[in-house]
Amino acid sequence: MAGIDRTTPQHKVENGANYDASSIQHLEGVEHVRKRPGMYVGGTDVRALHHLVYEVVDNSVDEALAGRASYVEITLHDDGSVSVIDDGAGIPVGIHPKAGISTLELVLTRLGAGGKFDNKAYAVSGGLHGVGVSAVNALSSHLRAEVKREGKVWVQDFERGHPVSDVKSVRKMKEGEITGTTIHFMPDEEIFPERTFSYETLVNRFREISFLVSGLTIAVRDERVKPFSHEMMFYFEGGLRSFAQYLNRNRQALHPVVYAEREVWFNEDDPEKAYRVGIEVAIQYTDGSTTTELAFANTINTPDGGSHLTGLRSAITRTVNNYARKAGFLKDKEANFSSNDTLEGLTAIVSVKHPDPQFESQTKVKLMNPEVQGAVSSVLGDVFGEFLETNSREARRIIEKCMLSKRARDAAAKARDLVRNSRGNLLENTTLPGKLADCSNSNPAETELFIVEGDSAGGSAKQGRDRHFQAILPLRGKILNTERARLDKILDNNEVRALISALGVGVGDDFDLSKLRYHRIIIMTDADQDGSHITTLLLTLFFRYMTPLIQDGHLYIAQPPLYRIAVKNKVQYAYGEDDRDRILAELNTEKATLQRFKGLGEMNPDQLWDTTMNPENRTLLQVHIDDLAIADQTFDMLMGSSVPPRKRFIQTHAKSVRNLDI
Repeated sequence: MAGIDRTTPQHKVENGANYDASSIQHLEGVEHVRKRPGMYVGGTDVRALHHLVYEVVDNSVDEALAGRASYVEITLHDDGSVSVIDDGAGIPVGIHPKAGISTLELVLTRLGAGGKFDNKAYAVSGGLHGVGVSAVNALSSHLRAEVKREGKVWVQDFERGHPVSDVKSVRKMKEGEITGTTIHFMPDEEIFPERTFSYETLVNRFREISFLVSGLTIAVRDERVKPFSHEMMFYFEGGLRSFAQYLNRNRQALHPVVYAEREVWFNEDDPEKAYRVGIEVAIQYTDGSTTTELAFANTINTPDGGSHLTGLRSAITRTVNNYARKAGFLKDKEANFSSNDTLEGLTAIVSVKHPDPQFESQTKVKLMNPEVQGAVSSVLGDVFGEFLETNSREARRIIEKCMLSKRARDAAAKARDLVRNSRGNLLENTTLPGKLADCSNSNPAETELFIVEGDSAGGSAKQGRDRHFQAILPLRGKILNTERARLDKILDNNEVRALISALGVGVGDDFDLSKLRYHRIIIMTDADQDGSHITTLLLTLFFRYMTPLIQDGHLYIAQPPLYRIAVKNKVQYAYGEDDRDRILAELNTEKATLQRFKGLGEMNPDQLWDTTMNPENRTLLQVHIDDLAIADQTFDMLMGSSVPPRKRFIQTHAKSVRNLDI
C-alpha cells in the first residue's frame, strides 16, 4: 500500500507562518457593533437605518407596558437626526454598584446591560438582550441622552458609542414637569451610506404599536418638511379588534371580528417558576383571496412568524374542519380543508406578551418559545369554535368560502401540472410569439432576466443585450390582474405561465426560491401610462405569489430615459423633466436636438444598452417591502375590486402625479 505523504504543503506554511496569538483580535462591545452592524440591526441599508429608531422606541414602549409611560414622541429633524421622547420613569443616573459608572452610561455603552433580565422592573418587554440602545449609540456619530428624574434634568453626550462627558445635572425640574427620557441621535455616515428616514415607514410602524398597546399615545413628527412639519398622532383603545377593522376597511368582511384576549399561566404548581403569557388574537374573513397575517411578541413585529403564528394557523384549520364535519358540510369520504383553504381571504393578527420571549436573533424576526403555540391554539380555538356554533349564518359564509378555495386549489393543482415540466419543455410549450431569449451563462448568481413589453421592445433588447449574462422575455400586452383572479385562472394565462416557466421557481404551494434561474429580475417597460400599468400588474403578481423574490432582493425596475439631447456630436440622456431642464440649462444653447422617447421600441439597440441595460451606466430601482401589512393594503386598494378606495386615492394624489401621458 502506498504511503501517505504527511509533509506540510508549501502553501500552508506560507499562509500560516504568521498565525499566532497576536493574530487574534478581541473587539469590545462598541467596536464589535461597529465592525459587525448586521448582527445587531440587520445591516447598513435603509431598513437597518430605521431599525435604529425602532430599538429606541421599543424601550419607551416597554415603559408603557410597565405602566410608567403613556406618551412617546418621535421627531425627524431637518439635520438628519432623530429624537425619541417618553414620559416614563427615566433611565436611572446613579452610580451602578458593580460597574462603578453611572447607570445611564452603563446602559448606553455596555452590551448586555439593562433592566429587563429578571422581570422585576419590567414584567413584559421587547428589549431583552440589553443590546438595542447601546447598539444605536455605537452606530451614531453622536448621541445625547436627557433624563428627567429625581427632581433634576440630567444630560450625557456620546460619540460613536463612547462617552465624551460625564452625566451631569443641568437644571432642576420645573413644578409639574413630568419625568422621562429623551434620546437624540445622529446615524453615523461611516456606517450608513443612506441616512434619509422615511416618514411614511415610521408612521406605519408606530400605528401598529399604538394598536398593540391600549392607552399609549404615539406622535410622529417630521420637521424636514418646510414651512410646516408633518405630524401624526395615534391612540387606540380597541386593541387588535380595531387593528383588524382598520386593515379590512377597504374590503368586504364576511362577519364581525372574532376577538380573544386571555392570560395563560404556566408552571402554576411551582411559585418560583410560574409565569403568565398574555394572548390577544383577532381574525376576520373577507370576500377576497388575500391572506393577511401579522404576528407580534411584546409589541415587536415578527415578520417570520414563529410559534404564536403557528398556533393561530393550526387553531383556525382545526376549528373550521371540526365545525364543517359536525354541521354536515364535509362528508365522511371528503378530505379536510387544508390550511391554505382555511386561510384564504383571512385577516389574522396575534399578539403575545411573554416575560421571557426567545427570539431567533437580535433583530427579533421570529418567536421561538414552543409553549406559546399550544396556548394560542387553545385560546383562539375556544373562542372561534363558540363563534361558529352561535352564528350559523356567518359560519356558513366562512365554510362556503373555504369550499370555494378548495375547489380553486384543486383546479390550480391540475393547471400546475402543465408548468411543472423541465426547463426545455416549458419553453418549447409556451405560446408567446416572442419566446425567451436565454443567456449562455448557467450560473444564476451572475445572470439577469429582463421582462420587456411587447415584441418591438423585445427585439431591441435582444439585439442590444450582452448575451453572456442577460436573458430577455417579451410579454404580449398586459398580463392578468392577479389581485382579482384565483390561482387556477392565473395559471391559464399564457404570459403568466411563460414568466413562471422562465424563472423556474414555481408558484403558490410549489414555490422554491432555490430553483431561481436568474438572481436579478428586471422589469423594463415603456415610460408611459401603459408601461406603468404593466409594471404594476407584474409587481402584483410577484407580491402575491412570489413574495420571497422581493424579500431576498431579486426584483428590480429599469429606468429608461425619457429624452435624448444632442448638440453636434455630444449626446446626453434625461430621465425626467427636471433632468431635461438641467441639461438644457447647462448646454446653454438653442441648437440642441431634443427627442422624446415614447417607448423602448423607439430606441436603437445601442441606445437601449447604453442607457438602460449596461451595468456600468444604468439606473435600477430595487423593489423592497418595508411593511407587509401596508403593502398588502396598497395592492388591495389599487388593484382590488372595490372602486371607492381607489377613487379616493386618485383624487387625493392627482395633483402630485408627474410624467403622465394623456
